[in-house]
Amino acid sequence: MQAAQTGTAAAQPRMQQAPQPDTKPTVLRILLAISIVHLFNDSIQSIIPAILPILKDTMNLNYMQAGIIVFALNMTASIMQPVVGLYSDRKPSPYMLPLGMGMTCLGVFGLAFSPNYWLILLSVMLVGLGSAVFHPEGSRVAYMAGGSRRGLAQSIFQVGGNAGQSLASIMTALIFVPLGQRGAIWFTLVAGLAIVVQIYIAKWYGGYLAAHPRPVKSSAVRKVSPARKKQITFAVVLLVFLVFARSWYHSGVSIYYPFYLMDKFHVSLEHAQIYIFLFAAAGALGTFIGGPLADRFGRRNMIFFSMLGSAPLAIVLPYANELWAYVILLINGFIILSSFSVTVVYAQELIPGKVGTVSGLITGMAFGLGALGAVALGSLIDKFHLPVVIQMVSFLPLLGLLTFFLPSDRKLKEWAQDADAS
Repeated sequence: MQAAQTGTAAAQPRMQQAPQPDTKPTVLRILLAISIVHLFNDSIQSIIPAILPILKDTMNLNYMQAGIIVFALNMTASIMQPVVGLYSDRKPSPYMLPLGMGMTCLGVFGLAFSPNYWLILLSVMLVGLGSAVFHPEGSRVAYMAGGSRRGLAQSIFQVGGNAGQSLASIMTALIFVPLGQRGAIWFTLVAGLAIVVQIYIAKWYGGYLAAHPRPVKSSAVRKVSPARKKQITFAVVLLVFLVFARSWYHSGVSIYYPFYLMDKFHVSLEHAQIYIFLFAAAGALGTFIGGPLADRFGRRNMIFFSMLGSAPLAIVLPYANELWAYVILLINGFIILSSFSVTVVYAQELIPGKVGTVSGLITGMAFGLGALGAVALGSLIDKFHLPVVIQMVSFLPLLGLLTFFLPSDRKLKEWAQDADAS
């Protein structure tokens, strides 16, 4: 009898330990707040591609110069994101969030009143710096507020950003076409509202840090064999490359496909932007749904699907007529961005304990490489025919075949268990 009771008592702790990974609460109000700020931040970033056709005409810019403007924005944000993430991993700073948005606000003001190309570049870089501060810290807030539901948390956080990016085409039609460059001044109000929300988030962030003091160093990071480090490094480099290919394709469609539509079908700028809005809006929906789908079918499988699943439609797009272009962009936007939040969570599980650094690397450095690709595309368009370059871009999703070389979800769990046991 005692033995049975002892066995039952011994079994009880094990039975009680099983639900522990699911006991961390999800703070939905903070997730919604940081997602709204992400929407504000990325809608402000979307000013740059939205205003690009206006600047190209008023300042007599070529395609290369237009690409450099986008490059200045994304590279400034991208290079600094891993730096900010590395710093905040060591010393979390809640009030960096409103400070970064203050720089963005200053950049937007400059963008509205800059009289020449070089001041435009300076203003764009200020917006990029503000974004570089926001993204790693915003991803950290989503990680903390998500509790045990990290996939859902990243989807909520990232869908705000993708929704903000989808507004670029609407802003072009409703603001920049009638108001021109000066229309950017209205977004200082958006930045101001974002600062208010971020102060609220920063107070919660500070309280969370006080209630959850961090360990000195994560054992999962500290106890890794040299062979395992090589495997992880290879996987990170490959993941960054895949995100780069996805970003390059996304930039090619978002920035240059409107020019292709205007050239081929002689549609107006406002009409061309409707296509891009559908592409971006479907991408925002795909981002939101992609997280839960990855929880069910696996993160690597979702990354593979988002790349190769979009490849056939991407290849057909340059040959589609006006009607089918709507359909293809709508479906492809959903598919190719369905792994947007998944790649961040996959990277966080690949390198545990480095939330800010990993988030900055995936959403920052990889997108910066995508911006570099956008500049290269602009240069190619200046030298070759626009339709030829659009056709070249359509083959980028085929690089998703390389997803096969990423460690499987089961392998990541085994690595984590090995690290915990060592």
